[in-house]
Amino acid sequence: MPAEAKRSLIEPGHESLSVVRQCELVGLARSSLYYQPRWVSGEDLLLMRLLDEQYTRTPFYGIRRMTAWLKGEGHEVNHKRVARLMETMGLEAIYPKPRTSQPSPEHRVYPYLLRDVQIRKPDQVWSTDITYIRMARGFVYLVAVLDWYSRYVLSWELSVSLDLGFCLEALDRALARGQPEVFNSDQGSQFTSRPFTERLLSRGVQVSMDGRGRALDNVFVERLWRSVKQEEVYLKDYETVPVAAASLDAYFRFYNRERLHQSLGYRTPEAMYRGLVPEPPREGAGMAPITELGTTLGCDPGLAPAASGSAVVARL
Repeated sequence: MPAEAKRSLIEPGHESLSVVRQCELVGLARSSLYYQPRWVSGEDLLLMRLLDEQYTRTPFYGIRRMTAWLKGEGHEVNHKRVARLMETMGLEAIYPKPRTSQPSPEHRVYPYLLRDVQIRKPDQVWSTDITYIRMARGFVYLVAVLDWYSRYVLSWELSVSLDLGFCLEALDRALARGQPEVFNSDQGSQFTSRPFTERLLSRGVQVSMDGRGRALDNVFVERLWRSVKQEEVYLKDYETVPVAAASLDAYFRFYNRERLHQSLGYRTPEAMYRGLVPEPPREGAGMAPITELGTTLGCDPGLAPAASGSAVVARL
């Protein structure tokens, strides 16, 4: 059941059931019930908007480069403030960095399984990630589950905090459609948590995790975030979370059903995911492999999704 439907079942003034108990019964994270954007000062909100836009352009910028860039734009900031804001936003430069801390013992980190793997069909590999979504006043977080082969967005959820609940809701909605052979994520605490990984392992799904600081290990979701922000978020100033949710819902429907992807031979994600056969691409519109930052990705647009010759090669 979608989170919005679950929220409609909650009765704050119920005579015998507390709000906490009602959330437990319907499987709704309490943070998503209250559904108010995170509040920050006007100055911090401006800096976060700038950081978000610059990170989308230059995801390899770390704290010190971001600090220098903001100073160059006329903002008096130090690296500690920038580090705090980037941590709040969940931003991390994509270059590998030394491991300075170990994960909690109860949070197992799984190896990355997708190096040199050919992605030949839908539901072979899914992946997930979380990103920051700015609003007119405050911000929220967005999580999505994506099919690697087709770029089809299987599910998404918003939350006012980085708790586990909204990630589980997105995972459950995606698993209601089917399941992948491999599920890839970064090493965020939400995705390494036992409730999250057990949902996958209990279904026989292999769990794969990016190397720390290697956004290119999850490159398809990173590209999704770039599209969402440049084509939707940066063009809007959401006044409330429900407004943001409605606008993002419309965008993801467009993204899945109407947006033509050059990397898919000018087909839509839904056509690729469901094995639909659209009109053939125009002459000369076939997709050539794309090389970007040492990453080679390719897909033969002339073959149907299940054909053995059609593949995305992940060399990350």
